[in-house]
Amino acid sequence: MVAIITGGASGIGESTARLFVRYGAKVVIADIQDDLGHSICKDVSSTGGTISYVHCDVTKEIDVENLVNTTIEKYGKLDIMYNNAGIVDNFGRSILDVKYEDFKRVIDVNVFGAFFGAKHAARVMIPAKKGSILFTASVASLVAGETPNAYTTSKHAVVGLTKNLCVELGRYGIRVNSISPNAIATPMLTNAVGIEPSKLEAAISELAVLKGKVLNAEDVAEAAVYLGSDESKYISGINIPVDGGFSTTNPSLSMAVKAASMM
Repeated sequence: MVAIITGGASGIGESTARLFVRYGAKVVIADIQDDLGHSICKDVSSTGGTISYVHCDVTKEIDVENLVNTTIEKYGKLDIMYNNAGIVDNFGRSILDVKYEDFKRVIDVNVFGAFFGAKHAARVMIPAKKGSILFTASVASLVAGETPNAYTTSKHAVVGLTKNLCVELGRYGIRVNSISPNAIATPMLTNAVGIEPSKLEAAISELAVLKGKVLNAEDVAEAAVYLGSDESKYISGINIPVDGGFSTTNPSLSMAVKAASMM
């Protein structure tokens, strides 16, 4: 099994890369964080895993094309393309205060990056008549008002792309799915909100529907392994929430009632 993971040098991507290797996959991680990427490869390789790093800015199609070509040249095939690279803009800003350049940057990474990854994965998977294309979406694709406008917009677009490609590529035996995690105290999110990981994790757990467990990057990695494996051979076109049921409810009313009762 050969897998590419974009945004593989930290957070969900790093956890998924390590887990894929543990299950015996040959992994190529792609990122712009070169030092982190090489460090992960050195660490994983020291335990006998097969992993390599390719510098890739997913907003540049030539980089993504090179990533896929390099993988094919190295391993002769591509089984799983996990389009995980993503960024988030600043929280708490009104649409009136968002600059075009900032909004576009999020769309470029989260949407065009996903599109380029899927396009070039499909280019080599179609002749093989098989493959699994995955995307990291977000709980923001299922609930509203919790994340910045550009980020929410981008994740809805990713889910739409997932469903369209499921139909288009299904005739070639290619499955396409997305994963929508709830908030995780990854470097991306902690930097965006300016809260240290332990405090952010505590805040997320306080609002969680499912108590007694803490969502982490490894949980998302497990979902990606499942969707990339033959165990999910007839699952395509779905957006799996990994959110402990968070997206099934809106706690605003109960919170307002509780607050009013304390006045």
